[in-house]
Amino acid sequence: MKTIFFGATELGYDCCEALIEAGQNIVGIFTIPQDFDISYSPGKKVKNYMFRDFRALGEKYSLPVFEVNQNLKQHQKKLEELSPDFLLAIGWYYMLPKSMLKLFSKGAAGIHASLLPKYRGNAPLVWAMINGEKETGISFFYFSDGVDEGDIIGQKVFSIEAEDTIRDLLNKTKLAAIEVLLKCMPEIAKGNAPSIPQDHRQASIFPKRSPEDGLINWDWDAERIRNFIRAQTKPYPGAYTYINGKKVIIWDASIIEEYV
Repeated sequence: MKTIFFGATELGYDCCEALIEAGQNIVGIFTIPQDFDISYSPGKKVKNYMFRDFRALGEKYSLPVFEVNQNLKQHQKKLEELSPDFLLAIGWYYMLPKSMLKLFSKGAAGIHASLLPKYRGNAPLVWAMINGEKETGISFFYFSDGVDEGDIIGQKVFSIEAEDTIRDLLNKTKLAAIEVLLKCMPEIAKGNAPSIPQDHRQASIFPKRSPEDGLINWDWDAERIRNFIRAQTKPYPGAYTYINGKKVIIWDASIIEEYV
């Protein structure tokens, strides 16, 4: 099965390399620069804090790497020339045109860092930690017309421990994603992979986040404030407050009992 890979993050890089090392036939890579344009705000750049440069991976395994900045359709001819059977996108930030999804006889799929249909949308790990969830996971799913609404190929659950930070969740996500991919990709190639419809009645959707969304509300209870801080610590920009008019980033916090 000839697979084309779309990715621009550390997670995508590690998953792509794991698949190559396992013998999966990756025929090319499409990626996005760290600071990229967004269609809904012309001229505004978005910074990818989880960025990884895929050109090094391309050089290591002698694979063509194509950089995209918003207009994916202009690369469709290059994509067609590679004649892939399957598209895998992990850590990708643009919607894939319907015309492009029709090119793949085995379909197009991706990894989402939640147990779909829960936490559809953006920054699912951050939102799960902010909301005090005790577990989350990853979903390997086929793309459809809606955002994160396609049939499930495989899932893996993992816990959110009391002392975990977002970096710990990112590492758990990587390990879970690689495990599911290595199990499911051969089944997709053979035409035996599951395709389980999501229960859309159980769906929850969360919005994009930006560095400005990290402002701490000190009216929240202590547990929510701690969750808010550990959800946005490094490698993200961090939760913050203002002290005497100066912005102060808080990277870690603990709850202690107050004794009178």
